[in-house]
This record gives sequence, C-alpha cells and structure tokens, in this order.
Amino acid sequence: MGLLHEGQIVRGTYEVERLVGEGGFAEVYRVKHRFMGRQAMKVFKMVGMTVKEIEEMLAEAILLSRLHHPNIIHVFDANVTETSKGICGFFTMEYVAGGSLDQFWKSYGPTFVPVETAVEIVRQVCRGLALAHSQNPPIVHRDVKPQNILVGYDHDGLRARLSDFGLAKRANPLTMLVSGRGTPAFKAPEVLKDYNADSCAGDVWALGCTLYLLLTDRLPYTDPESFRRDHARFEQPLVPASRLNAQVGPGLDRILARALAIDRRERYTDAREMLSDLENWKADAPLGGKLSHRVGSPGTDKLALGPYTPPNEEQARQMVAEAMSLAKRFRLQEAADLMEEAFNKWPRLRERYQYRVTLWREGKIC
Repeated sequence: MGLLHEGQIVRGTYEVERLVGEGGFAEVYRVKHRFMGRQAMKVFKMVGMTVKEIEEMLAEAILLSRLHHPNIIHVFDANVTETSKGICGFFTMEYVAGGSLDQFWKSYGPTFVPVETAVEIVRQVCRGLALAHSQNPPIVHRDVKPQNILVGYDHDGLRARLSDFGLAKRANPLTMLVSGRGTPAFKAPEVLKDYNADSCAGDVWALGCTLYLLLTDRLPYTDPESFRRDHARFEQPLVPASRLNAQVGPGLDRILARALAIDRRERYTDAREMLSDLENWKADAPLGGKLSHRVGSPGTDKLALGPYTPPNEEQARQMVAEAMSLAKRFRLQEAADLMEEAFNKWPRLRERYQYRVTLWREGKIC
C-alpha cells in the first residue's frame, strides 16, 4: 500500500493522480495542483521524525530551490502531510511526462539514439551540472545516471533536466573531495579504491558513462552481460564508441576518452570543462536524425541497465490518437503529457509529432 492514494487531497491544494515511481526512501506521485496544473510530489517514507529530522530530509528540496537552471529540476514547495503510515515530509517539483533518460534510451530498442540527440541531451545536463560545480564550495551530485535525468519537451523543444539531488553534497573546501555514494556502475575508478575520493571529476565520469551508453548501448570498461564492480575491469582499454556505432566520429571519441580517463588528473576537472568541448563539438558528417541499428545478438539491445519492456507501436499510436482528441478539447497540457509518454513507446513518433508538443506547451492549438 502506498503512502498516498489516488484522489487524495494533500494540504487542500494537491490532488493525487497516480504513483509514478518508488525508491528505498521515497515514493513519487503525479499530482495536480489546484491552480498550477500537474507536478511531481516526492514523499519520504520515514515517519515520526522530529522537526530537525524533517529539515534534514528536505535538504534536497532546499538545495534545489537555490539552484535555478533550466536543466536542473525545479522545486515548487516543501512541507509535511498525513499519509497511510503517519506524518511524512514531501516536496513538489516539475512533472516531466517524458520520464527518465533511461526510458528515453530504451524506447529506441534495436536502434541507437541519434548521435546529435544524444550529444544535445548530455550537453544540457552538463550545463545544469556545471552550475552545481561552480558553487563555492562545489556541489557534487554523486549519482548522475540515466535514471536521474528527465527528458521532456517545452516551447523550445527537447529539454533535459538533472534530478534527484538526494545524495548531493558540498565538497570539502580544502580537498574538494566528498565521500563516495551512488550507483556502482557509474562510479569512477578512484572511488572504488578510496571511498572518500569522490569529486566533480567523479560526476564527469558518470556523465561520460551516460553519453557512452546512449551512443553504444553498453557501459564503458565492462561486458554489458556480466558487469563487474571491482577495479580490475579498468585494466582493459576503453573501446572507442566509433567502433560500436559507425555514426560516431573522432571528435566524440576524444571527448569520451577524456571524460572516462582512468587517471582523474587526465579527466575533465568538472562539468564546466566538459561543457566547453561539448559546446564546440560538431558532427563529423551530416547525420541528421538517422537511426542506426546496432550489431549484436538478437534480443540483447538496451539490456545494459537490466530488463525492459520493448517498444510498442500499437499502444503508442492509441496514445497519440487520445492526445489529439484531448488537444481538440483544448486540454493542451494533458495532450502534451500523453504524447510524450507515447514517444517512449515508439520513438519514431518524435520526429512527426514533437512540433505539436512544443506548440501545446505554449498553449497553442495546431
């Protein structure tokens, strides 16, 4: 049983629509604000906390409220509410119907994410992360990965947002290091050797892993079918992304090689350095939106992060039809939300319908 239930009214302002995700410490719901439309509500599972403990639990919301950037998830409110388990803390933030980058990536099934799309997403995340790294002392996210990156559309087109700053921590002002937390598959080599050696360069490593995954459908320095968490996996050389995806050129190979340098001193120091190269990157050939099929055993596509549900064209087209119907009734934001969900069922719909989503987000019918 969840902490909240569908139809529940929270603090007289938010109507709970449905549960959209759950982790070890919190549940995330899609809610409808009385005046401002859909938002996401993160409700923490711990109950019976003191005021001080609640403040500590809401530290993520407080941190995010001070980091205003279009590529960092925006927080609206923080408070406590009655749940099925007792009084729990919560905060509300932007709701991104398109979901996580993990879902976006998996939706492409046996094809690679187009190179220019992959670079644009990581470039945007890098912009948001660069703001965190520019703080004094720097804020280290410590858990950059596809599941913590949200991808949706606004009036300017595709927009990626870095989310889940629950493990974020300010670096020691003397050493510029923090303790290692987060997901082992995206942790830098030095953190696996020394728990207290995480840093902005560690976030860069995780971002490099993410870009490599989008371009190759596998994680660097590891066999995608038998991931090893020990340091021995870094003894093998990095396979250039261009060997796995013919659409990748030498410019991206160089960026990835530096982001994924085993020696931290040879890596980008922080997201600002990596962003500079990503901003200057240009495709080596006119790639356009061409989809490139991966080479590998049948049924092994998009399995690097675990099992997933393959794309479903029929379901996607049903959702598109419903979205078009909502738009005709001037329920434009709901139509845009549903269309974004359809894209993750069948990505080929993006090219055809994303312009509609951008117009609907502006409140324009088309």
